[in-house]
Amino acid sequence: MWSRHKGNVALQKLRYNRVFRTDGGFMRFDNSRESDNVEDRRGGGGGRSVGGRGIGIGTIVLALVAMYFGVDPSVVLNQATNGPAPSAVSRPAGPPANDAEAKFVRHVLAETEDTWAQIFKDNGKQYAAPTLVLFEGRTPTACGTGQSAMGPFYCPGDQKVYIDLAFYQELKSRYKAPGDFAQAYVIAHEVGHHVQNLLGISGKVQAARQRAGEREANALSVRLELQADCLAGVWAKNADAARNILEAGDVEEALAAASAIGDDNLQKQAQGYAVPDSFTHGSAEQRMRWFKRGMASGQLGVCNTFQSKAL
Repeated sequence: MWSRHKGNVALQKLRYNRVFRTDGGFMRFDNSRESDNVEDRRGGGGGRSVGGRGIGIGTIVLALVAMYFGVDPSVVLNQATNGPAPSAVSRPAGPPANDAEAKFVRHVLAETEDTWAQIFKDNGKQYAAPTLVLFEGRTPTACGTGQSAMGPFYCPGDQKVYIDLAFYQELKSRYKAPGDFAQAYVIAHEVGHHVQNLLGISGKVQAARQRAGEREANALSVRLELQADCLAGVWAKNADAARNILEAGDVEEALAAASAIGDDNLQKQAQGYAVPDSFTHGSAEQRMRWFKRGMASGQLGVCNTFQSKAL
């Protein structure tokens, strides 16, 4: 596939500019810079939760049905652990790590920064980039105590995306959704929530949810999450058009990840059946459809899930 790259120097350049997957494919980062907006808190004393509890299926399911906006993440932790949320102490971030995983995250975040900055500019707005925090176990956030069990999440209070990279191993091994673009989709989805926050969408939805009953509140959450999936597709379309970042099979990886974390699939794995009225993120089919819709168009206008009669 890459036979035109010969010799050790070329191979080293190839490895620097691309992130390899276990299945042999890779995204292209030839024309991509690395973001400076990554805060690395790993190894800083946050630690794993007592008893070695990680991000198993039960806690992931609890996390993925949680609300990302206006809700203290420690509430999810309490439900997952049947105990009080652990305390967390702020600590200064260490220097940026140069491991392959951190470099990959910085490349992807830079791609979202450059892409959304251009989209906002084209629409007469200015984009303010979020910070992405790498952590292990638990970490303080403006929304409460962040926990690995929650999966990746966005906190509007501090405009930061939080991710424990162990989630990617869970995505690969338990949910059979490997690949670098599956991982990039996860980041792009959370950045999509940041875009919603900047546009004032998330605040309006949260206010509406507080006035609504449980069923209606869940439905609003689903529309918010599906919009973030669509925005991830818009990002992918524009980033690839500008810098040719995608390889064959990459889109399929994102779709596999979207399907794997659909509410119906997660609930069936956890309890053997799905309860649509309790969905907060959307079914596998819905998540794939809205990502594909954004990817096909590349335009913000196609992502108005709140005016769509059929999701």
